[in-house]
Amino acid sequence: MGAVNIWNAMDVAEEAREYHSSQILSSSLTVPTSLSILDMKPRVIELCKDLFKKWSKLDDSCFYVDTVSGGITNLLLKVTVKEENHDVSVTVRLYGPNTEYVINRERELLAIKYLSAAGFGAKLLGVFGNGMVQSFINARTLIPLDMRKPELAAEIARQLRKFHQVDVPGSKEPQLWIDIHKFFDKASSLKFDDSEKQKTYESISFNEVQDEIVALKELTGLLNSPVVFSHNDLLSGNIMVNDEEEKLYLIDFEYGSYNYRGYDIGNHFAEYAGYECDYSLLPNKDEQYHFFRHYLQPDRPNEVPDRDLENLFVEANIYLLAAHVFWALWALIQAKVSPIDFDYLSYFFLRYNEYKRQKEKYFSLARSYLSESSSL
Repeated sequence: MGAVNIWNAMDVAEEAREYHSSQILSSSLTVPTSLSILDMKPRVIELCKDLFKKWSKLDDSCFYVDTVSGGITNLLLKVTVKEENHDVSVTVRLYGPNTEYVINRERELLAIKYLSAAGFGAKLLGVFGNGMVQSFINARTLIPLDMRKPELAAEIARQLRKFHQVDVPGSKEPQLWIDIHKFFDKASSLKFDDSEKQKTYESISFNEVQDEIVALKELTGLLNSPVVFSHNDLLSGNIMVNDEEEKLYLIDFEYGSYNYRGYDIGNHFAEYAGYECDYSLLPNKDEQYHFFRHYLQPDRPNEVPDRDLENLFVEANIYLLAAHVFWALWALIQAKVSPIDFDYLSYFFLRYNEYKRQKEKYFSLARSYLSESSSL
């Protein structure tokens, strides 16, 4: 991957003004996610014709609808339209049912406008009852093993630094502990119809979880991690690359908000494990230092002082623990409200048990670091 120029705030601000002068198309139509792709197709075509008036008179045979991906939150569809002289493709993103319990859609839409102006993700073309339409990105989605490749890791680090420099209007208050407390309140008062699920759920000690949240919040608060606009969900499925053009894209900003720099980086490292939570795949210290060098000084990665690498190592790994708690609580809520066929209850235990396994190691590291820093 080639080096990326440092983001120019004045250029991006000008682009943002131009972007906001154009109106985002909207439709009141919805496309039920419970339908099969075959039954969904006419609804998607109707939606595209309603949003984009230039397609309204085209025959339905001019539209081709394919599934791009079906993750554990949303469904992505590629719609290709045969126009007179060429084909045009857009991406239709259908929100997963009940995702409003864990995602602030208004915040997401605001962020997309400014992030798109800064060159991130796909351009937002329109919104509808249960989703959005964006420009199509001609690239492949990464898999977890891709993220540890040195060239890709360096480019992700450079792009994440640039991402963290985007100024999105609104509250600059970090959302991590606000969201964790909100998730805890919901997750600790659930009732499952399935007796086996209820039995598994009742094995969780929420008093213990609450104590861990308090201790973790107190310790991370001493690290003074910078507050930046963060992606907060930088897993492999939200990173795309065009191998021929050597261009990398960060996409899907559903969880985007102002947050702690260490959290965004630590959460990214946690995602090396994939949905299967194979924590043997997490980046080791050398791999993390490689990432930090390209994040901290993209133009001169080999000149980053050792102390800066050590500081970010502590910061990222203590916040990695917070990422385990965040997604563990998220999984409990999803276990109750999501119709997607994924074992969210088991995912809670995979994340929370890994937090408990790693807690003492990184709590000790953080305390030792804080003690040394105070004596300097």
